Amino acid sequence: MTDEAVLTKAIAEGFLAPVVGDLFTTIEDAAAERLSKHEDSLFLNRFTSLSDAAAESLSKHGGKLGLNGLTSLSDTAAESLGKHKGVGGLSLNGLASLSDAAAESLGKHKGDVLCLNGLTSLSDAAAESLGKYKGDVLCLNGLTSLSDAAA
Repeated sequence: MTDEAVLTKAIAEGFLAPVVGDLFTTIEDAAAERLSKHEDSLFLNRFTSLSDAAAESLSKHGGKLGLNGLTSLSDTAAESLGKHKGVGGLSLNGLASLSDAAAESLGKHKGDVLCLNGLTSLSDAAAESLGKYKGDVLCLNGLTSLSDAAA
C-alpha cells in the first residue's frame, strides 16, 4: 500500500468543494484539465508533485490556486503557472528553492497575489525577476538571507 492518493478524472467530475482537493497528494492530467474549469478556489495543498501537463491545465483556472505542498517545480511547470490569472492569486508556499528560469516565469504572473513563503533565499537573478511582478501582493515571508544586489 502507498501513501499516494491520486485525484482522478472520475473524482474531479464530482468535485464540489475546494477542500476536497486536500485529500489527495497527486493528480492525473485529465483531472487537472477538468478542475481548470472549476469556478471556485482550488486548494490542492497536499500535492507533492505536479506534471508539466497538469500545471498547464491548472494555469487556466480562473480562481485562487493553492499548491502549497509542492516542494519543487520544473521550469516548464513554472512557466505554465506563471500564466495563471486567477482572482485570488497563486500560492506556492512549499517551494524551498526556485531556479532562475522558474523565478522569471513566476515574475510574469498576472494574478493579484503570488505567495512564495517557503523560499529562504533567492539568487540575484531570481530576485530581479520576481521584482518585476506587477500584482498587488508578493509574499516572500520565509526569506532569511538576501544579498544587497537582490534587495
